[in-house]
Amino acid sequence: MEYRSVVYNAARDGKLNRLKIFLDHKSKDEVGKLVHAKTNGATPLIMACRNGHQDVAKYLVEVCKADIEQVGSVTFDGETIEGAPPLWCAAAAGHLDIVKYLVENGGGVNKTTYTNSTPLRAACFDGHFEIVSYLVDHEADIEIANRHGHTCLMISCYKGHKDIAKFLLKLGADVNRKSVKGNTALHDCAESGSLEIMKLLLSFSARMEKDAYGMTPLLAASVAGYAKIVEYLISRQECSKSDKIDALELLGATYVDKKRDMLGAINFWRQAMEERYSDPLSPLPKPITASQIAAYENATEVTSLEKLDDLISDPDDMRMQALLVRERILGPAHPDTSYYIRYRGALYADMGNFDRCIMLWMYALDMQQNVLEPLSPMTQSSFLSFAELFSFMTTEWRNRPAHPVCFQDIMAVLLRAISELEKGRQQLMKMSLSERDTSHFNRLLVIIMHLLCLMCRLQKTLTRDQEHEFKQTVYKLIHLEPRGSKGFTPLHLACSRDTTQVGRYPVCTFPSADVAQLLIDVGASVNAVDLDKNSPLHIASSNRPCRSEVIRTLLKNGAHLDACNLDRKTPMQLIRGMSINDIVSPLNYLTLQCLSARKIVKCNIPYKGHIPQKLESFIEMH
Repeated sequence: MEYRSVVYNAARDGKLNRLKIFLDHKSKDEVGKLVHAKTNGATPLIMACRNGHQDVAKYLVEVCKADIEQVGSVTFDGETIEGAPPLWCAAAAGHLDIVKYLVENGGGVNKTTYTNSTPLRAACFDGHFEIVSYLVDHEADIEIANRHGHTCLMISCYKGHKDIAKFLLKLGADVNRKSVKGNTALHDCAESGSLEIMKLLLSFSARMEKDAYGMTPLLAASVAGYAKIVEYLISRQECSKSDKIDALELLGATYVDKKRDMLGAINFWRQAMEERYSDPLSPLPKPITASQIAAYENATEVTSLEKLDDLISDPDDMRMQALLVRERILGPAHPDTSYYIRYRGALYADMGNFDRCIMLWMYALDMQQNVLEPLSPMTQSSFLSFAELFSFMTTEWRNRPAHPVCFQDIMAVLLRAISELEKGRQQLMKMSLSERDTSHFNRLLVIIMHLLCLMCRLQKTLTRDQEHEFKQTVYKLIHLEPRGSKGFTPLHLACSRDTTQVGRYPVCTFPSADVAQLLIDVGASVNAVDLDKNSPLHIASSNRPCRSEVIRTLLKNGAHLDACNLDRKTPMQLIRGMSINDIVSPLNYLTLQCLSARKIVKCNIPYKGHIPQKLESFIEMH
C-alpha cells in the first residue's frame, strides 16, 4: 500500500526523478503491479495525463509498460468521471502534447468512459479547439453521443464554444439530432444564452422542434430568461402568434421568480396582451380555467391591460400570476412547474408563513405524484423538503420559538410517502434482479423513518383518535414488508446510526428508541434479520457509541441477546465502549431455551425433522 501511494503521488505531481529512483531497481513484475494499481480509483498514468506531466506519462508507458487503455476514476470540477481512459483525461484537461503522444502510441480515439463520453466530447466540453481538430484528423467520430444522447455539437453549443460548433457543422455534424429527452443543439443554445451560436445553427438548417416535455428552443429560452434570444426568435417569420404570446408570458414569469424583476415581467406580459388583441377580428383571449387553485389563493390570470397594470401594486399577486402562467404553458409534467411552486413555498417559509409553504408544497407534491414515475428523485426531494421543514418548525432556532406542526400536515405527507413506496415496490417486483435499482426505494424508506420520528415528537399532544389513525398508518407500512439496502427492515433503520444521514440539513437523530417502540407496537418483528442475518439488536449494538435506551427497548420486547449473524457474532459481542452489564443484566435475557439452542448448534447435534418447525427456526437463530 505504501509503495503504491509513492508511485501514485509522484506521477500525480510530475516527480519523474522520484519515480525513477523508486522503480528502476525493481523487478518487472513489481513495476507492473505498481503502475497498474489504482489509488482513489485512478492509475499513475491517468493522473500524469490528467495533470499534464508528459515526461512522466512517457516513462510509465515506454519504460514501465503501463497499459495505455486502462481506465479509472478522475475528478473534473468536483465531478467524478468513472471509467476514463488516459486519452480522455488528457483531452478533457487540454494537454495537446499528451493527446498526440497517446494517439501515436495506440490510444483509442473513440474509447469511451462508462457514460459513453469520448475524448472528443471531453475536449469539446472545455473548448480545446486544437485537440478537437487533432482528434478529428485521427478518425474521432463526431456523432458518438453520451448515455444521455448528447453529441459533441450539443455540448459545444451548451458551453458556448462557437469555433468548435462551426468546425463540427462544416464537418457535417447532424444539426437536428435529438438526445434521449428529445432536445437538439438549438435547445442547448437557448438554455445557455448563446445567440450567436443559435444564428449559426439556423444558418445550417436547424429546425425548431419540441423535446420530450413539449418544449421548443423558444420556450427553453423563455424559461432560462434570455430575453435577447426570445426577441430574436419571435421576430422570425416561422414564429406563430400563439408561440410568440406563450414565449413572452413565460419570459415574464421567469422575470418574476428567477430575476425578481417585476417591472420587466409586466413589460413582457403587456407585450403578450397587446399581441393577443392585435387583430380585433381574430383575438386570442387567455383560456379560462375550469376551477380555481386553493394553493394559489384562488388567484386567476388577468385578462386585460387594465388588470395587468393593477398587478404591479401587489407583488404577491405577481408571484401567483407567474405560477399560473407557468403551469398553463409548461404543464404539470415539466420539472420547472413544480420547482417554482416549491421555490415560492420556501420563500414563504423563510418569512415564517409556514401554512402557505405547506399548501404550495402539497400542491406540487400532488402534481409530481400524478405525472412522475414512482420513486422519482424529484418526488423524493419533495418528501425530504417536508421532513426538513417539519423538523425546522419543531426546533427552537436562533432564539425563535418552536412552531407547532399540524398533525394532519405530517399525516398527509406520510400517507403520500407510503403510497409512493408501495407503488415503487410493485414496480421493482416487475423487474428482473439485474434491472432493479433499489437506491431510490431505500432513500424513500429512510425519509419515511424521519417522518415517523417527527410524529413521535408530537405523540403527547395527539388525541386518542389521532394516535389510532397514526398507528393504523404505521401498521400499513410494516405490513408492506419493505426492505431497504442490505435487507434492512424499518426496525433495522430505526436502530441504525446511518439513518440520520438523509439530506443536507438535519432532520432527526437515529437510532431512536421512540421509533423502535412505535414499530414494535404495530407488529414489527423484533428478531427479523437482514441479508447478513443481523437483527435490529445487532445493528443497535454496532452503533458507536451505543444507545442503551434502544437496546433496552429491543430486549424488553423479546430481542435475543445471543442470536448469531452470518459471522457468528451476537449482539452481546458487538457492544463496545461500555460493558453489557452497564446497559442490562444479561442473565435477565438469556433463557434456558436460548442456552440449549446454542449448545445444539455448537455440538452440531442433528435436530431438523426431530422437533417442531417453530423450534427449528429458533435454533437456527442461535
